[in-house]
Amino acid sequence: MKKKILILGGTGFIGYHLAKKALKKKFSVTSISKHHPIKKRYLKNVNYIIFDITNKKLLRKNLKLNFDYVVNLAGYVDHSEKKKVYESHYLGCKAVANYFLKKEIKSFIQVGSSMEYGYLKSPQYEDLKCNPRSAYGNAKFLSTKYLLNLFEKKNFPVTILRLYQVYGTHQDLNRFIPIVINSCKNNKIFPCSHGNQHRDFLYVEDLIDAFFLILNNDKSRGQVINIGYGVPIRIKNIIKRIVNFYGAGKPQFNKIKLRKEEQMIVYPSLYKAKKILKWKPKINFITGLKKTISYYNCN
Repeated sequence: MKKKILILGGTGFIGYHLAKKALKKKFSVTSISKHHPIKKRYLKNVNYIIFDITNKKLLRKNLKLNFDYVVNLAGYVDHSEKKKVYESHYLGCKAVANYFLKKEIKSFIQVGSSMEYGYLKSPQYEDLKCNPRSAYGNAKFLSTKYLLNLFEKKNFPVTILRLYQVYGTHQDLNRFIPIVINSCKNNKIFPCSHGNQHRDFLYVEDLIDAFFLILNNDKSRGQVINIGYGVPIRIKNIIKRIVNFYGAGKPQFNKIKLRKEEQMIVYPSLYKAKKILKWKPKINFITGLKKTISYYNCN
């Protein structure tokens, strides 16, 4: 019998890659999202169900199937809409977790965020006391606390992954690396900050490997685990590398001011991921960037 996986937010960038790999592994794949997948992220063998997970009545009505695994990637993408961020990332998570509390699932993976740490110094460790400074980070942290409480009191099989910057093929064009690639590909002038921030970038295929290592790993239950590359890269160097690849594009540095609260260096400790999951990134940044550029050159 096929293993059944439910991906909440399965029409997004990460959801697409997770669904694609699950199909390759002969899983039965169901996706729940508020919107139908765009053409470049449509997979013909996925069962797409369209509704808002914050609506408990629709949740009960639409989820008639039993699942072995649930991955929660759902959430409102515009983080400036604070109310919608709270409702989708926290209330939606609560609604789904409470629904599956009564079902016999083997694993519930909650996708959290490095934003839960707030301004904590890097490398960021999972046992540090979080102090989120944004509506998005706070909603994710509330979800983390709620789910860990379900694990403690009711043995809910949850694992929380705190992600950093994930990039790769099929990502929306409004994200950092696709913006730079598209600007250089079309030889545009584009504004940038000074670019001296250091950020952690993980190629999406490495992230997907981590998901599958968790599904049947009992040691990961009740754990918060950072998933990232573990080595920060200077933003300016990424921009220059893409410009050099194309021999085109005109970045205008120092045209965008940094937010007052913006940290200059952000990256995770990967100790728990390596110890519990036996996971580490396999694709170095240069290789991942070349794969990504090649994709956007053809699309």
